[in-house]
Amino acid sequence: QVQLVESGGGLVQAGGSLRLSCAASGRTFSSYAMGWFRQAPGKEREFVAGISRGGNSIYYAHSVKGRFTISRVNAKNTVYLQMNSLKPEDTAVYYCNADDELEGVIKGSADYWGQGTQVTVSL
Repeated sequence: QVQLVESGGGLVQAGGSLRLSCAASGRTFSSYAMGWFRQAPGKEREFVAGISRGGNSIYYAHSVKGRFTISRVNAKNTVYLQMNSLKPEDTAVYYCNADDELEGVIKGSADYWGQGTQVTVSL
């Protein structure tokens, strides 16, 4: 079992930056691939970024590539999402997830999910 708690969301103007954090507790953090999803009002939850257990493999959604960076510090049991050049269409609740396999993280079939943190980007 692992518990995930996101933080760092908020209100930011278009073009600004935010860094989301997801702190994990429970089973050994380094044994999980980690990822971020988001869900905007009236839309389905969508994949944003994923990172393998050791950080060697990283994947991004096309819509955020070049603007967002996922990273992890296993010693701190934390995964981050640095979001730059934010756009109004990035407005959503952002969720982190964890799974034994990176494929599960990317496909959204991960075993564990956080409660989400709201990101709002204004014009």
